[in-house]
Amino acid sequence: MTEEIRALRRLPDFIIGGAPKCGTTSLHFILGQNPQIGIPDNEIHYFDADDPITHPDFLDVRGGDLKWFDVGLNNEESLDWYASRFSEFGGKLLVGEDSTTYLFSAVAARRIKSLLPDVRLIFLLRDPVKRAYSQYWHLIRSARLSCSFEQALSRHSSIILGSTYAPHVADYFNVFGRENVHVAVFEDFLSDKQAFINRITNHIGASEMDAGTLKTWFNRTYYPTMPGCQQWLNRIGGRIVAGRYRNHMEHETRLTEKIRHKLHYHWFRRVNPVLLKAEKPPAMQPGTAAYLAHHLSDRNAGLSDLLNRDLSAIWPGFRG
Repeated sequence: MTEEIRALRRLPDFIIGGAPKCGTTSLHFILGQNPQIGIPDNEIHYFDADDPITHPDFLDVRGGDLKWFDVGLNNEESLDWYASRFSEFGGKLLVGEDSTTYLFSAVAARRIKSLLPDVRLIFLLRDPVKRAYSQYWHLIRSARLSCSFEQALSRHSSIILGSTYAPHVADYFNVFGRENVHVAVFEDFLSDKQAFINRITNHIGASEMDAGTLKTWFNRTYYPTMPGCQQWLNRIGGRIVAGRYRNHMEHETRLTEKIRHKLHYHWFRRVNPVLLKAEKPPAMQPGTAAYLAHHLSDRNAGLSDLLNRDLSAIWPGFRG
């Protein structure tokens, strides 16, 4: 069945599967400059689109009924939608996608294996404390949170889950074999871009790229000048965001969906940027940083052994 599906549809040769806020967007941007590679502009989130842990915004309740995306080998409509993301890359040697939640989704690994048994996987990791804080500010900028970082740690489970690498990396190793899974560390990208990129292209079978000629910086990030005001503003914007992502697979074309799309566009084009002027976020509270260093080290126990590398030498305060 899988071979027949691949023969009829162009599907990915590689997947950048996370973790979020670890340089996946930059890697996407870099690989997109390789003439051998085709990669869609947006994250696809096909293999975990029905996962309420990774994508609570994708689910909806209408008239008391739960609306969700049915994904899998037996759903021709969703498979057609997935394959359509790559249809423009027919002349490329390799096609891929990046969906930053696959690493910590409990359902994605085995679904990917069922459809794409030979796919090459790439996961990027980063100092887990810094990654968690970066994700928080991403959620603030995208109007998905309206509370402090300390409150968010107990209200938005993906912040902690996204910095929990060890059990999920081990699971992918078990499902796909170590030879098909490349785990990279974002701090290596900062210290030696050329070596970092070479390891990636070698893993997926693409030609090497000259880091000196590449555009490696995707876009500048700005932060709220008044975080409290931004949190208040997000109470309104959050409803617009939630409505926008409930039609992730674009199955519905009703008038209400068109209105939601316009509201989303104008909110993030005209309203949301008003307070986003600061070039750096506020410093994390020392007590919160100490708590996260302790807790995320325990959550990632054994990661250094798993990757054959002393990560405490790269991530200050990390024990794992």
